[in-house]
Amino acid sequence: MTRKYIIYFTTLIVTTSLFAQREVLKDSSKVEKLDQVVVTGQHNPQSVGKSVFEVKVISRNDIERQAGNNLADVLSNTLNLNVTPNTSTGKSGVSLFGLDSQYFKVLVDNVPIINEEGMGNNTDLTLINLDDVERIEIVEGAMGVQYGANAVSGIINVITKKSSKKDWEISTYIQEETVGDEYELFNKGRHIQSIKLGHNFTENLYANAVFSRNDFAGFWNDRFGEKYDRNDGLRGYEWLPKLQQNTKMLLSYQKNDFAIFYRFDYLNETIEHYNELVDVNENPATGTTRPIAQDEIFTNNRFYHHLNATGSLLKKVNYNISVSYQEQTKDLERYTYIIRENKKENVEEGEYQQRSAFFSRGTFSNLINSKSVSLQTGFELTNERGSGSAVAVVITPGEEKITQNLENYDFFASSEITLSDRFSFCPGARVSFSNLFDTQFIGSLSAKQILNNGWELRAILGSANRTPNYDELYTYFVDVNHNVQGNPELLPEKGLSAFLHIKKHSSFNDGKIRIKNKLSFNYLGLDDRIELIVVQQNPLQFQYSNIDSYRAIGAFTEKEIFFGNFNVQLGASLQGISKVLETRNNNEDYLFNLQLNANFGYTLPKWNTTFSAFIKYISEQQQFVEKTNDAGEQVFETGKTDGYNWMDVTISKSFFNGSFVATVGSRNIFDVTSVNTTAFDGGTHNGPGAQIPLGYGRSYFLKLMYNLKL
Repeated sequence: MTRKYIIYFTTLIVTTSLFAQREVLKDSSKVEKLDQVVVTGQHNPQSVGKSVFEVKVISRNDIERQAGNNLADVLSNTLNLNVTPNTSTGKSGVSLFGLDSQYFKVLVDNVPIINEEGMGNNTDLTLINLDDVERIEIVEGAMGVQYGANAVSGIINVITKKSSKKDWEISTYIQEETVGDEYELFNKGRHIQSIKLGHNFTENLYANAVFSRNDFAGFWNDRFGEKYDRNDGLRGYEWLPKLQQNTKMLLSYQKNDFAIFYRFDYLNETIEHYNELVDVNENPATGTTRPIAQDEIFTNNRFYHHLNATGSLLKKVNYNISVSYQEQTKDLERYTYIIRENKKENVEEGEYQQRSAFFSRGTFSNLINSKSVSLQTGFELTNERGSGSAVAVVITPGEEKITQNLENYDFFASSEITLSDRFSFCPGARVSFSNLFDTQFIGSLSAKQILNNGWELRAILGSANRTPNYDELYTYFVDVNHNVQGNPELLPEKGLSAFLHIKKHSSFNDGKIRIKNKLSFNYLGLDDRIELIVVQQNPLQFQYSNIDSYRAIGAFTEKEIFFGNFNVQLGASLQGISKVLETRNNNEDYLFNLQLNANFGYTLPKWNTTFSAFIKYISEQQQFVEKTNDAGEQVFETGKTDGYNWMDVTISKSFFNGSFVATVGSRNIFDVTSVNTTAFDGGTHNGPGAQIPLGYGRSYFLKLMYNLKL
């Protein structure tokens, strides 16, 4: 199977290279129009083509084409990035180059977003609303020098809108979706409403406000909801219902080379869990029943404050300073639900988890005033406080919660050195001081070489560490059935990545046909990786330990073609993963996985209509799994997860000069619900899962948007 994937991938690479060789560059200025200004990892904002780092951009137009409401909606088709929903928690799990979301950071305007496991890492992408977003920037590979711990496999930076060319902008939309084949106006389906107001009070002062509501009524499938009173395992929902409400506000001021903005974001999310087990509560004396169930409601509240100032000192040194305070709390309401009477009894409620953080980041660029050398220095400080755990959901009313602190003080510097018009490189280093860990040192070296005939070469070598999260350090979940404990003695994981990108921009037929080609090779390595292992057999006890190593090698290619009103993006990736438990002798071979994706767009100007299709294929995946054989011995076997295809299509039409836009479409055209797997060991006390849920089947949506600009 692996040999077949390598043959497919090699054929695609050769075809891409041969096609690129046929180009005749006619007008380089037309190709440059494809470049966008990016800020992630840069000394100063600059075009993608001039950046030493390889930055992938998802534009506002791309977001609208997909009718994306949150970050998970638009990233699911991205090459090398897999989004997997969790039907029991409502969260979306994400992996990049085979590493889960603990190993890459999610930022909003260069500031990491708080969540239950830290700042920026392990972020639930469904909680990042996109209604005020201008673009999304993705950098693949370790970015530890620029963004600190946990930026091992990459960075996702969400850039929000901070200005407008119009005095007034009013935008509102409603979006109705089916959930599979389920839909009702209130009780079934997905119902989204949003309104955004923007106003220029003066030439320099701008403000906007956004409110959005996303009501996912759950996926019933063969279940019968909360009112069902039989004890046959069919009560509740297959996917939990959840309601998200998001309020955002921005105030920005800009004059000459000085700009300042304040951004506020409040998120409220409720997730309802209705127990499938029903106690019929029979009364023998009367021969009647009073069915009850033990239900739960989880409430998540997140507050985000961000103050940012940019400008120049003495018209030479550019500064960019951010200060942010964020807080997230999780509350739980447990109760006995009297089903037929629609009444709650024995209500127990309280906060079971809390995280807060003060974060500040500052950069100072152009410290050396030279055309050939640019020097940037910066600092980051993070003070996190937290209590409770997602592993042990425990309400302790009246008891003083144990609060733990994590403090980091980082200083970094990087220099972009231009030796000629064709060659530049960027060395960087960071030192990190912490109240929990020894001093950490991180380095990076990136280089860009412009070759003849429009070829570009970029090489990025970087290191990044992953610090243990709150649960790994402080979890204490001990009862009759469980013994899972954190480990305050854990060490940060050590990560290293190397990427080589070969790019070529081509133009044919006087610039009417434009092509971007990219071929990349990657390596990711981790040592001292943290795993939950058995430390005692009788009674069974688990603890987090630094015992694992991880390696990923691969190659991927991406192509963009622009021809008149038609554009297409094609991608292919072949990644091999090797995972080794140092205390056990298991196979160190690389297990390979193939991914393909394609995005198509065609615009009919006369009809003001755009047709789009988004396709992704993930081949069969293999993973070493530790299992117990018939002799009671722990052995490693190769588990497999079936491959699948995913496709979304949309049609968008504007009316009255863009004032009114209607978008219709279908998600999950191939009707994928789950895939079979033997690649999991079942965790601490569960048996191995037989299926991984991916979707709730083919669904359809209609989005109606109204825009008023004055």
